[in-house]
This record gives sequence, C-alpha cells and structure tokens, in this order.
Amino acid sequence: MMQTDVAIIGAGVAGLRAAGMLQKAGVSCAILDARDRIGGRIVTVDADGQPSEDGFDLGPSWFWPGTQPDIGRLVEELGLASFLQHSDGDVVFERMAREPSHRFRPINQEPQSRRLVGGSATLIRALAAQVAPDSIRLNTRVIEARLTDEGAVLTTLDADGRTDILHAMRIVAALPPRLLAAHVQFLPAQRADTIVRWQATPTWMAPHAKFFAFYDRPFWREAGLSGTAQSMVGPMVEMHDATTATGEAALMGFIGVPAEQRAARGEADLTAACLAQLARIFGAEAQAPQATLIKDWAADPLTATSADRFAGGYIAPSDRPWVAGPWAQHLFLAGSETSAVEPGYLAGAVMAAERAARVILSTGQV
Repeated sequence: MMQTDVAIIGAGVAGLRAAGMLQKAGVSCAILDARDRIGGRIVTVDADGQPSEDGFDLGPSWFWPGTQPDIGRLVEELGLASFLQHSDGDVVFERMAREPSHRFRPINQEPQSRRLVGGSATLIRALAAQVAPDSIRLNTRVIEARLTDEGAVLTTLDADGRTDILHAMRIVAALPPRLLAAHVQFLPAQRADTIVRWQATPTWMAPHAKFFAFYDRPFWREAGLSGTAQSMVGPMVEMHDATTATGEAALMGFIGVPAEQRAARGEADLTAACLAQLARIFGAEAQAPQATLIKDWAADPLTATSADRFAGGYIAPSDRPWVAGPWAQHLFLAGSETSAVEPGYLAGAVMAAERAARVILSTGQV
C-alpha cells in the first residue's frame, strides 16, 4: 500500500496549484489523473491537433487580471507573458438568416481579456515545474475512497485494468463535483444532500464544442474586422480571433448546436456549416482554411457526464461547505466550480486550490 499525506485527484490547474503549495510546505502529495496527460480541460494544440508550445486553446483561453487578481498574481509569480485578445475593428452580428449581417463599431470596454503567450498550457507547464515529477500518476482513475481511523484509503484503476491502493490522510478533489459524484464511490457514503448538490453543479465547458479554422494570415483584420461575431443563425453562436501571439492565424467559434445533434450530424457536416458561416461573416476567403479542428467537450468522458449533454447553466458562487458529515475533515473540493469567486474560470481553479491547500496546512494534521 502506497502512502502519502494528501491524495490529489486531478492534474489540472487546481490540482497542480494545490500540490505545489503543499509540497513547498513539506507535505507529501500523490497527484492522480485518469488522463494520459496533465492539464485537465486545458489543451493547447497546433493546426494538426498535436500538443504545441505555441498553439491554440481547445479549452480555457482568456483571463481578466483586472477583475481576477488571483490569476493575475499567479501569472506574474510564474513569470508568464500574456497579450491582449485582439479586438481592433468591427464586430459582426447575424440576427436572421434572411437578412445580411450587421457590422458595429464596438465601444471600448474594460477590463479587456488577455491570453497567455504560447497558450494556456504554459500555465500548466509552469505549475507542473513546481511539483515533484514522481508525485504525478497518469492513467490512474480513483474509483473508491474509504474512510478509516487512520485516514482515507483510495482504490485506483490504471489503463490496463489493474487496481492499486493508496493511503492518504487528506484528499483534495481537484475536479468538477459532478464528475466526482459520477466516478468515485465513498464509504461511508456522502450525505444525500451533498450528492444532490454535486450532481446539480454544471461542469464548465462540458456541454460545449469549439470550432477552429486556420489560415495563412488574419485576413479579416485587413477588412477592418476584429474577428468577433455573434449569431442567432448558427451553427456558431459566438466567434473570435484566435490568432496566436506569434501570428499563427485562426478564427474560433463556439458551436451552438446541442451535443446530441452534434453527434448525429457528424464532424464533416458541422465543419462545412461552420465554414459557410465564416464565409458569410468574414468573406469568401474564410471558406478555404489551411485546416480545421473541432473539440467537442461533451464527447469527452473525462470531462462530461450524461447530464452535461444539455445546456450547462449558471454556476452560482457559494462559500457554503461542499462536504459534510464524517468526510468533512478529510475531503476538500478544489475544482474551479467550487470556488466562491469566479467559479468555472481559470481564476476560480486557482482560488479553490489555494483555499484547499491553506485549510489543510492550517490544521497541521498531515
């Protein structure tokens, strides 16, 4: 039986941030992730869909340091460079299919969104650099957590179907509450009202799909367009300039077609419809990209449950404890959705992780 002070479920922003803080204070951690990579919902790829250090974000991309000081502080602490989301030029709005789209000169708004140079995965790499490499166990799914007099006993399952046992004094669940409820059996069981709350909390990004079209240059800027568009026609409801800091050009859109319909239509049909929409909005040149890419988060079993195949809903911030009963002193939720401020955002993941780490360190019982 492997032993550690704290078992952390999830190697995304929250899990890695909590691990870095705990290990710096001398607390041993085992970071367990069911995926074959770190990062969770942060994935930065090139136009071929391969991991890249100068790519495009399939998951979270923006942050707002002006209103999210915690993520701004962390980015500065880690020495990461960022740049403003491109917003110069007109915004396009599609209201009805039978009428032309409308161009508007936007009013400058503050605070402006920013992106990390190299993509959001730079944050993951920087956080991972603060964690002992041998403390991360990938392809490791936690399937059971049993409370004992000495702490918690976790049963894990690897990619080959082998089980293992891990003993920990504390558990940090750095994943969405809905996934925790769906995949981990607790003994003794969590209270019924606790499970209901976990299951009712939407998982950020889980119902959504992103479409990318890659080009040799950001031609829409030459036409005085910002790359930002909104549509009531579809299939994309919101579009943005996704060009990287180094000038790799792309347009990105959130597909508004529900998950079940996306699965029924298939990627080829959705791609054709998205390109036709980009051509309507940004001109004929948008019809001929160098490559395209769709990331459907609802089809990712390590992100979405069956409940996430519908509209995600609003994540209501709350400082009410997420765990009650016998597990209250042993299990700490740190997924972004559990943050009392900015739940669902990168900032929420940072704040939830730091909260969990501070609580564990303040007890001195690890």
